[in-house]
This record gives sequence, structure tokens and C-alpha cells, in this order.
Amino acid sequence: MSSYKIETKCIQSGYEPGNGEPRVLPIYQSTTFKYTSSEQMGRLFDLEESGYFYTRLQNPTNDAVAAKICDLEGGAAAMLTSSGQAANFYAIMNIAGAGDHIVCASALYGGTYNLYAHTIRKMGVEATFVDPDCTPEELDAAFQDNTKAVFGETIANPALVVLDIEKFANAAHTHGVPFIIDNTFATPINCRPFEWGADIVTHSTTKYMDGHATCVGGAIVDSGNFDWEAYADKFPGLTTPDETYHGIVYTQKFGKGAYITKATAQLMRDLGSIQSPQNAFLLNIGLETLHLRVPCHCENALTVAKYLKNHEKVAWVSCPSLPGDKYYDLAQKYMPNGTCGVLTFGLKGGRDAAVEMMDKLKMIAIVTHVADARSCVLHPASHTHRQMNDQELMEAGVQPDLIRFSVGIENVNDIIADVEQALL
Repeated sequence: MSSYKIETKCIQSGYEPGNGEPRVLPIYQSTTFKYTSSEQMGRLFDLEESGYFYTRLQNPTNDAVAAKICDLEGGAAAMLTSSGQAANFYAIMNIAGAGDHIVCASALYGGTYNLYAHTIRKMGVEATFVDPDCTPEELDAAFQDNTKAVFGETIANPALVVLDIEKFANAAHTHGVPFIIDNTFATPINCRPFEWGADIVTHSTTKYMDGHATCVGGAIVDSGNFDWEAYADKFPGLTTPDETYHGIVYTQKFGKGAYITKATAQLMRDLGSIQSPQNAFLLNIGLETLHLRVPCHCENALTVAKYLKNHEKVAWVSCPSLPGDKYYDLAQKYMPNGTCGVLTFGLKGGRDAAVEMMDKLKMIAIVTHVADARSCVLHPASHTHRQMNDQELMEAGVQPDLIRFSVGIENVNDIIADVEQALL
């Protein structure tokens, strides 16, 4: 499908039915798959043959949806996970272990920040967080001899920092490590990080890709461009024999598929954060309209941002697509067709006014979610980022009065009318 436009890929990629087969991707709702030969089953367990034998490792529905996301991003291989958090965890732990280090942009989703700052530290992996707006010299200083990866978000949730992808990719490659980027908010409709030097992309498919708040999920896509063999000493898990699979070397046996094969064969085998086939089926339905929904989200969000910017009770507005925004120029470079449907703003009355305004909304809901068809709001300091102290909040770009507004695809005049009455 690589020759088709992205709109066609949203609908056609991943699953190609044969003659007389279902036109719509089937749900393979089975934990296991039958074989008549014990020898063939053994070859599957040894990674000597491709096929399906247990859904924790692979499932035809999941693989078809992963292939679609891979095609949308322009990658070489991909896998689905049970959540975006699982995707970000696997993406790092597939190449890092106790005694290793990673470099992260500090403006991250709160759950991802906690994952990297605290949880993987208990596993022996340390993270250094850098200001996404740091100079190349400051970024370079964050690396250590044991650094194994660099991580950031295309558009930070909820700070809406637009990452300078080339700057972070260049720094990673200078130090011989891959650059991993979470592309959840931009989606491949608005940004394709591989074209700017990123090596691995992650997604919380729970957000725009699903688009209807029906199923939690995640994805990892490998570009196939990072040369693991060139830095073999840094990544022995990929470049030396894996004794749990009779000594296979992933880079030698699977080439550009080495990283995803290892993540599936080791991490998914042992940790089991698999996406259910039912969720993958629903995700695929969402992907079929991704190219239609994302532009509408972006257009509505920009209209709402312009309205808020001119409102007397609003202290500030952040929307990367809004002229004059701090990240407008970077957004135009990496995402000229739009950024996302999320904006943030604060009221002149501060935190108390923000909470009061949110409680007065009628159509727009207060939910712990973002990036689906329905408009919703959240107060991150009280909700998604409440485990952070004040210093961590500021480093993540979360001000105490910040309201995260995920603008849906309802009629924009109805959205604005609900905000207007809540601000009275």
C-alpha cells in the first residue's frame, strides 16, 4: 500500500481479503490456533516459521491493524499493545535494562513521566529530563556512556509543546542511540516523524486513532532505519544470541523487523500486555475515518482558540496552530496542515475560576480522556498530573490553572456556546 495516499491507507491498508473471504477484517476471537503437526508447532515456538499459535504473541486481527498503522507511519514493522503506557514501556525496555540510562524531553503526559521518572528507575533504568526548548549543547550534555535511547512527544500532553524532532533525532544519532517519539496527538495524518529522523514511533491508540473512546490500546512502529549492528555493544539484546530462543540473533535473522520481533517474542511473551482482538477490530473502524476526523478536530480547535484568546475572562491560550503561539513556527515546519484538536487555556481568576467554569459546562464533559469525537475538558493539576509536585508540574509545562480542552467534532458554534455560558 506504500504507493497510495494516506487517506486510502486509512481504509485499505493492513487487510487484503482473498476471493470469497470477508470484506471487513474479521475478529479472530480465539486464544489459540490448531495444527496437525507437532513439528510445525515447534518451529513456531523457535521463531523458525511465521504463524499463529497463541494470541498473547500474535493474532491475525491484531497483526492486520498493526500493519495498517505501520503503513500510515511509513515504518518497517509494528505491534499492538494493551495501552499507550504499555507501548512506551516496551519501547524503552526492549533495548534498556538495569544500569542503563535514557534522555527524555520533560514535557510529557503525566503517566509517561511517572513511568520513566519512577517506575523504570526501580528496574535500574535512570532517566534524565531535559527542557524540550533546550539548546543542542544542553541536550548533548544530558547523555551518558550508558544512554540507550532518547524519548519525546510530537505534541506534549497537555503542555502542547511542539518538539523539535530534528534536534532530538540528531542528538540521539550523534550518540549512537535511537530516537523514540510518541505521535499520539499529531497522528500520522498531521506528522510523520520518520521523515524527520525519528527511529521508533509509539501511539496511545486510545486517542484519535480509535476516536470514539471505545477501547484502550497502544502501538509501536519501527522505521527499520536505525543500524543496531553499528552499535552492537550498546544493544546486545538485539545483536547477540538469545538463549531463550536457541541462540538466534535478532538483527541477523529478522533484519529490519528485529526490534519488533524481539519486543513480541520476549516482552509480550513474558509480560503479556496484548491488545484484545475485539479492541483491535474497533480500533480499525476508527482508523478508517482518521483522515476525516483529524482535520475537523484541528479546524474546530483553532476556531475555539481564537474565540478564547479574545475573551475578557481568559488569561492565556495555548494552541500550536494559533498565529503568535510560542510553538507556531515549529508547528508550521512539522505539521503545516494542523496539529491536533487539543488546546489549553487559563482564566484570570486562576485555579478556582477554572474549576468553577468546568463545573458549569453542559455539553462538554469533564472526563479523564482526550482526543475523541466528543468535546471534553480536564484539569491536569487535579487529575492526570496530581501525583507531581509543583516543580515537576512546571517542568512538564502544566500550570496550576491549566484547563485541557479536547475540542470534538460537534458543530463548533455549539461548542463555543457551551463555553460562553460557562464563563458568564
